[in-house]
Amino acid sequence: ISLLFFLLFLSDYEIQRQIEELENGGTILNETRAFDSKLGCTVPMRDKEGKQDYRFMPEPNLPPLILYDAKSLPANMNHQQVVNIDWIHERLPDLPSVKRAKLVERYGILPEHSFTLLNEDGLTEFFENVVKQTQMKPKKVIGWILNDLLSYLKQHSLTVKESPVSSFLLADLLNLLEKKEISSTAAKQVLAELWKGEGKTPFEIVKEKKLELIQDQKELEQICQAVIDGQENEVMAIKAGNQKVLNKLIGLVQRETQGRSNPVLVKQLLEKKLSE
Repeated sequence: ISLLFFLLFLSDYEIQRQIEELENGGTILNETRAFDSKLGCTVPMRDKEGKQDYRFMPEPNLPPLILYDAKSLPANMNHQQVVNIDWIHERLPDLPSVKRAKLVERYGILPEHSFTLLNEDGLTEFFENVVKQTQMKPKKVIGWILNDLLSYLKQHSLTVKESPVSSFLLADLLNLLEKKEISSTAAKQVLAELWKGEGKTPFEIVKEKKLELIQDQKELEQICQAVIDGQENEVMAIKAGNQKVLNKLIGLVQRETQGRSNPVLVKQLLEKKLSE
């Protein structure tokens, strides 16, 4: 271990020495150098290029490697003979940490979600494609990607590229949910149908399974009233101040409508009727 640290120290020292030599207008010689422990520096030992024992000669098939950045590149220099460091840097892919930071900043997702997106091959691209095609906010989209789609993929040991549900189909489904044309419960049913890969669109499945939300408010009011009439004890508890029981009534309405009612609207209707 001590030898490794010593080699690391020598490398750092020699790098810094050569940098200072070039910055001061000097040149780097082809030579063998030794480290003088008393002086704490490297010293020349022998000239490689001048000694025949080393058989040193330039490789004729390899042109000189000339490195410049965009600011220091001479105007009269042949661009085909130099390596522009800035040009290379601009084309390097982002490091994983940079990619994660960009995902968090751009879409407002949690840092831990960005790790999952990058760890699953192709999942980041899938997520971004869905975001581009849906009206739903990225924070909601990420939940469907990680909790539902990824769950299906793992259950069937499939990669993202092998998913029978494309980013377009998932975006189409989330648009129906965002427009409040279906409930979240119905959306999960549609996703299960899409997973069968039968070539149907989310809209076709919704129509076939009759999963669209009930839009007739009078019909919903009648169903809410029927639930209230059949749950006297729960109604008394709510009027006594126990608002948690209201969730049970909402669930009963949802069951009565087979998940085709908007829970937010149902809650409003129940509260209105219970306050009368």
